Amino acid sequence: MKNKILTRLIFVAVLLAIWEYVSKTSSAPLMFPTLEKIGESFITGFTDNDLLSYTLYSLGLITKGLGIGIILSFILSGLSVVSKHFYYIYNFVVSVMDLIPGIALLPLAILWFGIGQTTVIVIVVHGVLWPMSRNILDGFRSVPSIYVESGKNIGLSGLGLVTGIYLPASFNSVLSGMRVGWARAWRGLISIEMVFGTTGSGAGIGWYIFMKRTNLDTAGVFASLLVIIIIGLVVEYGVFRTIEVKTVRKWGIVKNGN
Repeated sequence: MKNKILTRLIFVAVLLAIWEYVSKTSSAPLMFPTLEKIGESFITGFTDNDLLSYTLYSLGLITKGLGIGIILSFILSGLSVVSKHFYYIYNFVVSVMDLIPGIALLPLAILWFGIGQTTVIVIVVHGVLWPMSRNILDGFRSVPSIYVESGKNIGLSGLGLVTGIYLPASFNSVLSGMRVGWARAWRGLISIEMVFGTTGSGAGIGWYIFMKRTNLDTAGVFASLLVIIIIGLVVEYGVFRTIEVKTVRKWGIVKNGN
């Protein structure tokens, strides 16, 4: 564990050193702001430019979209186990819809739901639902038949078979689907906010980045990206890694120390 952390710290330190060297020697300081300027923009963003409210607004939208997307993924994927005909249809729908970028659906979402939070949440749900469902369906298909037969022998069927056998046996795939869905939805949300702007009730960090770019504040853009990275690391190591340690690693489904 210490070697892993040390290796990563050295890697980050080398990258920062290279960046600082380039920024000091570059003839285009606007393109490569110094670490000092990025740090100042990061602090100023929270103290003077209301970056915290922009960030919280985006987190609120992603939380709502993720919640809805995860629930729908479990329900629809579970129905695919109960009914083969539903599986044939839903598997086809997932294969088609997963190919469509969320940003491409934005014009239609605006037409159907108007300019507001609902439109953004719908796109976030789109980013979560299909990749997560794909992972869950693949995970369900990989469950050994002996597990399923054992569940049926003790009286499980329908929803009980899904929650008692399929979900625990394929939880590693479920967790991977949640990771992929979160990443897709988070990227999609930022992209939409940069294009969509405000929703009438507020604006997110994507809009903040757009404003900084418009004002040629490159340091502010990098400071915003730093916020996005920090949030991503917190979710990955504070949420998903914790769930992983307490479930699939504890159960011995995956090896420790990865």
